[in-house]
Amino acid sequence: MGYRNVLVAVALSPDSQKLVNKAVSIVQPYNGVISLITLTTEPEMYNSYAAPMLGDLRAVIQEEAQLFMEELEVNASYPIEHKNIVHGEFADSMAYICKQQHIDLVICGNHSTHLMNKFSCSAARLINASMVDVLIVPL
Repeated sequence: MGYRNVLVAVALSPDSQKLVNKAVSIVQPYNGVISLITLTTEPEMYNSYAAPMLGDLRAVIQEEAQLFMEELEVNASYPIEHKNIVHGEFADSMAYICKQQHIDLVICGNHSTHLMNKFSCSAARLINASMVDVLIVPL
């Protein structure tokens, strides 16, 4: 059984290209679909201090994330169906998108090198909340 609808959790980091490339290698034989998801920070707590200088900080953060995901798509040489930018609780947002877009595999990265951190990595919440298969790629 091949995965045909993969969601890749990316951060604004060069390591994210490795995750997208992994997704391409998984779905390409089946002409599958790749979607991306990234979490951005809530700028409201900074906005009151920086508003006079930065204007709409949320729009700047949103645009930066969108441009980064477009760059990932160009470098992957494979179409990206959806580019999701979310705020708030990441695991809940991923579970919602998995249901809405009929995702059958989620790919995310793990930077942890210590044994105990591997067992308690930030992906643990995602794994517990997910109703689909999750692939953790060491970065």
